[in-house]
Parts: sequence; structure tokens; C-alpha cells
Amino acid sequence: MKNIIITGASRGIGYELAKLFADQGHQVLALSRNSKPISILQHKNIHTFSFDICNPKDLKTMVDYVSKEWKHVDILINNAGKLLNKPFEEISTQDFEEVYKVNVFGVAEITRLVLPIMKSGSHVVTISSMGGIQGSMKFPGLAAYSSSKGAVITLSELLAEEYKESGIAFNVLALGAVQTEMLAEAFPGYEAPLTAIEMATYIKNFALTGNTIYNGKVLQVSSSTP
Repeated sequence: MKNIIITGASRGIGYELAKLFADQGHQVLALSRNSKPISILQHKNIHTFSFDICNPKDLKTMVDYVSKEWKHVDILINNAGKLLNKPFEEISTQDFEEVYKVNVFGVAEITRLVLPIMKSGSHVVTISSMGGIQGSMKFPGLAAYSSSKGAVITLSELLAEEYKESGIAFNVLALGAVQTEMLAEAFPGYEAPLTAIEMATYIKNFALTGNTIYNGKVLQVSSSTP
């Protein structure tokens, strides 16, 4: 059984992922600012606490827990994300910074802190978006969000190269439309072809086995536009 960290676990795909892994017997550290939805499950294989990926104290709490309780991490799923849907001319520098703090800087920092607790055969999976893929269809209002999702794709490619001798794999899943609260914020009224549980099932299987085939790759996981 694996030791798995999942960020953004209070709703949508992250929430479903935590349940799927835990039901299979894996040990899950489910992290999000709102820990209540996960806590209510009272699942014996899920540990959770309120966690802000931009807060150094919360990051230290995460490292302390893993170092004490697990000794090592097998899978890190960078699923937390911040969406901003706003016309570009109205986006301030602060708006950009807030999106990048979660979607880029937060991903980089938690990955940096978890890497020393990983070993050969471990897998870092970062959840990006089709909007971050160069040449893909783009949508008005998502300049900060989609550009940040492009940034983590390049980051993952660089980490795969830098750590290629370690045996730790880094891959990105660029997701298309999934019926989640975040999608409803970005595209009000749009009905996605996939549910959160369907996408979570795919991500779970990829996180467990994808590192044996892929490293430094971005996979486009989409059956529709957006």
C-alpha cells in the first residue's frame, strides 16, 4: 500500500481521489483549507487538517506529520488550484500573484519539501488544464489561470530532468472539462462529459502506475472543448 498526499481535497476531483485511494487501503493525507468535508468521512485511512498551500506554517505541519507517521511519501498529487475568471484589463498584479501563489509557487514549494521524503519509484503528479497547453483553444477571462497552468507543465518537465537519476517520476495531467464547482465558475451553465468521480478514477490509476511508463510528460486528458 502507498502513502499518498493529495492537495485540494475538500471538493471535486481531490475529494473523490482521497476516498478512492483510502478505500483501496492506501494511506492518504488529504490537504485543503477546508478540512471539514474530509473529516466528516471519518475514514481510517485518511488523515486531514486545515492546510493553506501558501502558508509556511501549514507546510511545516505537513512535513512534520509525514516524517513522523510515514517516513516516506510514494505519491504526491498537486491538485489544489485557484481560478480567476476576469477580463484581462481588469486583472491587477495582485490578482495574478494570488493565482500564481497557489497554482505555481505553492506547487513548487510543496514538491520541494516532499522530495527529500520520497524514494526511487515515487511519483509526483501535477494536475494542469488544457488551457495551459500551448496551441490549445483559449477562453477569455482565464489569462491568469491558464498561464499558471502552463507554468507548472514546464516546471514538471524541468524537475523530471533535474531528478532523473533519483528514480522519482514527474508527470502532468492536463484536464479537459470535468463537472466540478470550479468548472461551473469558469463556464457557467456548461455541462461537462465527465464527472469528478470518473476523472478521479483515471487519475488514481495513473498515479499508481503511470510512473513506470512516463516521466517528464504532459498527457492531455480531455474528450471535449473546453
